[in-house]
Amino acid sequence: MTSAIQSMLERYECKNSEDYKNALKEIIQEVALCGLSRGNFFKEAAFYGGTALRIFYGLDRFSEDMDFSLCAPNQNFSLSDYFSFLEEELSAAGFSLSVEQKVKSKESAVQSAFIKGETIVQLLNIVPTEPAIAGVHSGELVKIKFEIDTNPPALATYETKYALLPIPFAVKMYDEPSLFAGKLHAILCRAWKNRVKGRDFYDLVWYLSRKTKPNLPHLQKRLEQSGKWDSAETLTLPILKEMLSEHFKEIDFAEAKKDVRPFIQDERKLDLWSAEFFTAIVGGM
Repeated sequence: MTSAIQSMLERYECKNSEDYKNALKEIIQEVALCGLSRGNFFKEAAFYGGTALRIFYGLDRFSEDMDFSLCAPNQNFSLSDYFSFLEEELSAAGFSLSVEQKVKSKESAVQSAFIKGETIVQLLNIVPTEPAIAGVHSGELVKIKFEIDTNPPALATYETKYALLPIPFAVKMYDEPSLFAGKLHAILCRAWKNRVKGRDFYDLVWYLSRKTKPNLPHLQKRLEQSGKWDSAETLTLPILKEMLSEHFKEIDFAEAKKDVRPFIQDERKLDLWSAEFFTAIVGGM
């Protein structure tokens, strides 16, 4: 294990294999960001989503995937151009991981790939002790999906964040109002068949606790792209609140809680979840 990875691991209070697996995923995510940065990925792309919040804003839930967006549409962009930078950085950190493109079943502006490898091998690289691997099955994989939107909605705004480990690097990312706009779009438009993604609602509470204001022009462009808004109209905050309140009436919050529980440590934060609760708190947005 490198000294940088040792320092990254020391930020966690791991007591069992699940704690170590969560720490492992986050460390791999940060090393991957470093590799992308060294490959100049962020000259044309930006980081957003739950993992961006977790790493750079301290969101208190774990996040599985890494989401990126080009800053301007580019149908010729190829995510695979950056795989070598990812693999080199992950290898330098002591991991035995591969990066593979996801084969799409239908045409889409979103390109996806996976970072994956055997969980036990990676855990033994960062902490060769019994608690880390107790109960981890041989052949179990650590698998992190990352994807990029090559046809991004307009009017997002950006900022640069810096990380010091494994080496200092810079990441272009959506600023907080644009991140919030993306989350609101997910709440209103995400199609998960019969399963509610409770993580979206957990993040909504987090944004509101910070009194974050959404980037409404960017949210409107997202809704237009999803066919949920007429471009001849202007999205306003009162209209948004009404849209959310109506949507909350359709949500099965018992299912939402079930989705988010594996990613948080304090389940008491879910006690008040209901349509009435969410309608009330967005009222102060």
